[in-house]
Amino acid sequence: MLFIFVSPAIYLLGSVLVIISVASLGSSWVLLNSFLPLLSWNHPSVAANKEGKSPDFAHSERVESEDYDESNMNDAASQPMKTMIAVTDNTNSLALNLSTRISSKGVGIGYAAAVFVQIQGILLLVGFSKLSLSSASLPLRVVLLLVGLWWAGFTIPCALWLRDRPGPPLQASHSNGGRISRILAYVFFAWSSVWRTVKIAAKLRQVVIFLIAWFLLSDSIATVSGTAILFARTELKMGTVATALLSITATSSGIAGAFLWPIISRKFGLRTNRTIVACILLMEIIPLYGLLGFLPFVKALGFGGLQQAWEIYPLGVVHGFVMGGLSSYCRSFYGLLIPPGSEAAFYALYAITDKGSSAVGPAIVGLIVDTLGSIRPAFGFLAVLIALPIPLVLMIDEKKGRAEAIRIAGLLGKQLENSEDSRDSLGRNVEDREALLAAR
Repeated sequence: MLFIFVSPAIYLLGSVLVIISVASLGSSWVLLNSFLPLLSWNHPSVAANKEGKSPDFAHSERVESEDYDESNMNDAASQPMKTMIAVTDNTNSLALNLSTRISSKGVGIGYAAAVFVQIQGILLLVGFSKLSLSSASLPLRVVLLLVGLWWAGFTIPCALWLRDRPGPPLQASHSNGGRISRILAYVFFAWSSVWRTVKIAAKLRQVVIFLIAWFLLSDSIATVSGTAILFARTELKMGTVATALLSITATSSGIAGAFLWPIISRKFGLRTNRTIVACILLMEIIPLYGLLGFLPFVKALGFGGLQQAWEIYPLGVVHGFVMGGLSSYCRSFYGLLIPPGSEAAFYALYAITDKGSSAVGPAIVGLIVDTLGSIRPAFGFLAVLIALPIPLVLMIDEKKGRAEAIRIAGLLGKQLENSEDSRDSLGRNVEDREALLAAR
């Protein structure tokens, strides 16, 4: 919203605001995603299918405990862990299906809101185009103000009605000292937690495979989106309104994708990882269609292979439809593979993997454009990049991944209990010593 004050004289303020906005947006997605496994695994329909009383690992961030020794994995198979591992395949399937439905509805509703706001933005731009303005950037700054107001307004219900995730308070909150020292303690706690999560994730083979696949997949998604916009603005000479209409087209198609992919998956009996692969294969249409522009007979037609601006809109439909499926299925699939009770920490790793890859593909595309002087050859690179995660996604076994996650959750919970017992014992010793000194 503060972009309304950004002018050429203080353009560097825009850079600061972008950094704050992206960091805040990424943090909100981490928190949003961390609720998804809790909502599905604690749903009454899933709880009714569990065999026996299982430990409630969803009530604390187990990643905060110390590193574990893999040689002690057998210790986790104590009676409570055997009960947890005894969750039936039907329960796993039910939880994953429920998680996917929740995720799909959330993505669909989010896309619907995005379409509404983008339409309002286009109307504002059209209205401002009829006015004589001294600042060319004012219309876009007003649109950003509208987006900020929308975001802030709908954040309030979440803050008021969404329950706090249960668990102990952050250790940094007990830090002594002033506000600066507490902030530094939070920063240290956050990065040390990420490091602990990385070390734990390295022990989970299915999580490692998924994160590598997600790194490649998110890179291809970011690269396709960026390259398409760049191609539309430079090669097809599309203006701001036409580009905004392309965004609305893709987003509207995303609504359909979010709600239709679960139906497609059920109709053809596709497992979650195969549904993700189907989405990836469909996305291959975009770069392959762009490569048609190299064929002489297609060039002679004057259309096809993205020679005309109108051709990019059907591809926007394909992109949005695919993103509606990938956005919902990937995060729900990942939620099944992570240790219960460590949702926020592992979804932070998920977000880091996502954002960490977003510069690789665009950088290579930029190198191709600088070397060859055209964007079209980059479609060949995109076709390869999109296909890379397919074998990795097919390798993931959600049953093994869930069993690994539950075993480690039990071990982390056991270590956390031992750590708490040690602290209680130390506290009692200190109290006894203080009582003895007082008596003396």
